[in-house]
Amino acid sequence: MQTATAALNDIQVRYCAHGSGPAVVFVHGLAQDHRSWQRQQEALTEHRTYAYDVRGHGSSKLGTANGTLEQLRDDLLAFLTEISGPAVCVGFSLGGTVVLSAAAQRPDLVTGAVVLGTSSVVGRRAAEMNMQRAAEVADPAALLETLRGDTRAMTTDSTVDIDELVTYRASTIGDGAGYANALTAMAGIRDNPLTPALAAVERPVTVIGAEHDAVCPRKAADILLAGLPRAHYVEIPNAGHLMNVDNPEAVTAALRTALADPA
Repeated sequence: MQTATAALNDIQVRYCAHGSGPAVVFVHGLAQDHRSWQRQQEALTEHRTYAYDVRGHGSSKLGTANGTLEQLRDDLLAFLTEISGPAVCVGFSLGGTVVLSAAAQRPDLVTGAVVLGTSSVVGRRAAEMNMQRAAEVADPAALLETLRGDTRAMTTDSTVDIDELVTYRASTIGDGAGYANALTAMAGIRDNPLTPALAAVERPVTVIGAEHDAVCPRKAADILLAGLPRAHYVEIPNAGHLMNVDNPEAVTAALRTALADPA
């Protein structure tokens, strides 16, 4: 594994690269960093994989953040332009929404997409919950307690060490400002959904859902499948929203298949 830092847009971005072959760029979800993709980077060595820390997460700087999906999208496009070159992009949850936004904007850079636990629109309740969590960054104890409850609700495997997982997730958000920024961006797709832009995604997309995902249920995947010109669905069994925690082997297998045959 090779780690490096690059100046992209107004921030320093930390990323990890591994393997050789066609380029694949991984984009993580809320309260994660590039380490959430470590298993896949170790396994998919037939590809040149890159996993970066989203603005304000992990070791990437927050910069002048504006709480929009467009800014997070432009960070990915800058990474594709300056670091990886055109690539298949893989995104989980927040990361999947960022990937689809980039794919609609620049099909020359996003040569294919795989999105896991991803939504193109959120309802009123979800948007309000996101903004409530964004406000909690001013109270670290409350933020940690909410993060613990959310993490528990996102997993179904009883053997998962919730304390260890929460410790990891908390470590990725630091003072919480980047977490709040990303939460605000996701809340924004209530009033400005990404759904209408899906028709502009020219490249093939694999939509991956989890059998027991209560955060991003099958309805969200169905909206993507109806709006994307070239898409198909794969389901990860025995997993909640954090499918790469509950069933990482199945996630890796699904990604290997999707990357081998992006059409």
